[in-house]
Amino acid sequence: MTASVGAARVPTGRGLWRAPLLLAPLLLAATILAGTAIGETPLPLTVVMQTLANHLWAADYPVDGIEAGIVWSYRLPRAIVAACCGAGLALTGVVLQALLRNPLADPYLMGLSAGASTGAVLVTVAGVGGGALSMSLGALCGALVAFGCVVLLAHAVNGSAGGGRTTQTSAAIILAGIAGSQMFNALTAFTIARSANAEQARGLMFWLMGNLSGIRWEDVSACIAVSVAGAALCLWHRRGLDAFTFGADAAASLGVNVPALRGSLITATAIMVGVLVSKVGAIGFVGLVVPHAMRFLVGTRHDRLVPASALGGAVFLVAADVISRTLVPGQVLPIGVVTALVGAPAFALILVRGARR
Repeated sequence: MTASVGAARVPTGRGLWRAPLLLAPLLLAATILAGTAIGETPLPLTVVMQTLANHLWAADYPVDGIEAGIVWSYRLPRAIVAACCGAGLALTGVVLQALLRNPLADPYLMGLSAGASTGAVLVTVAGVGGGALSMSLGALCGALVAFGCVVLLAHAVNGSAGGGRTTQTSAAIILAGIAGSQMFNALTAFTIARSANAEQARGLMFWLMGNLSGIRWEDVSACIAVSVAGAALCLWHRRGLDAFTFGADAAASLGVNVPALRGSLITATAIMVGVLVSKVGAIGFVGLVVPHAMRFLVGTRHDRLVPASALGGAVFLVAADVISRTLVPGQVLPIGVVTALVGAPAFALILVRGARR
């Protein structure tokens, strides 16, 4: 669709989004390649490309064995998982902010990440499940339990206050999420202090702040699967998410099956958070910062916001991972430290803007 301005014809509407959508895969690929090339020891992009060609297409480029090992066994899976985690966490932020109609909703603030961390630590350190539960399944159960506790507490607070079902309910859920997050963080710390030795405790505390150092190829498939499935589910329910802009009652009047939509999306959110946290630990503020930035760029319609947030989250977390590896020479920082340095000021800005409205 075009609109004429004098002799020129200016694209409008959907035409403006065809080029960005086509460029999105290229931007994602370029981001992953850059995250693979840049690190403690910078590698030429030609080395990265030749290593990929040798492994993927059985080429025979002469590449130093050490450099090839760094690219293929360490940096490339790390960059792919960082992109998947960034996309998945950003999508969970989009979903929670839409369903709860609260700009502060985020898996980190809602206690999902803390609950997933507790579940993973209980399985790996305390031996809960007797070996029958995997770390990912423990993290998933922890995320579901955490969100259930948050919802129950929010309903109890709102019911006892006799408040309405809009602003007060939304605020109660956020406050309940913060309380639940602190409770599960305390339970995680207690479990580590009680059951882990000194070496385990040090590694777990580093992991809890977000750690991609232990990522290998066997972790990549699960992260890709949950991120792609989560994005597809969000796009499938894009119209329902748009309807929630006006509240649950308005969405129901527009023909949306509110309980089914909420149930499926909350379950998908918990699964994404559980799997991703079990791989990389709790990384905060991605689900808070990225959706707001993308709304500023592409608007509030979820047919645009969902893919934009997934791409923005992937780029953001790969960039944060590069910074965590290069900011302090000779030392790798937890990636959660970098995201918090960006997310905390953004959180304050959101609060200030919300107070002025």
